[in-house]
Amino acid sequence: MKNSKLYKGSLITIILKLLSEHEKMYGYEITQKVKTITKGALKITEGALYPALHKLEADGLLSVEIVEVNNRLRKYYKLTEQGNKETVSKLNELENYIKTMQTLISPKPSWQ
Repeated sequence: MKNSKLYKGSLITIILKLLSEHEKMYGYEITQKVKTITKGALKITEGALYPALHKLEADGLLSVEIVEVNNRLRKYYKLTEQGNKETVSKLNELENYIKTMQTLISPKPSWQ
């Protein structure tokens, strides 16, 4: 995506949506899933992802599980009950924003 500023405001919603679709995910897995889903159009950097994950955890929206995988510790993130509720709220908010932007970009003539 040429203007990464457009997606930065949606990063939290993107993370919450992915975690609502998967029981748990680790950071690199989240970045790769976004890259795959968007066919490379959207790339989330670690510098953007991890502060967002830490904020969501601090806000009580994510819980963390540390698992040893191939002699390395991997941090898995998963939605809390509050995180599930916030996901619904954020997705509704984003959907309304998109509808508003579509109205501004392609307004219908007043006679319709």
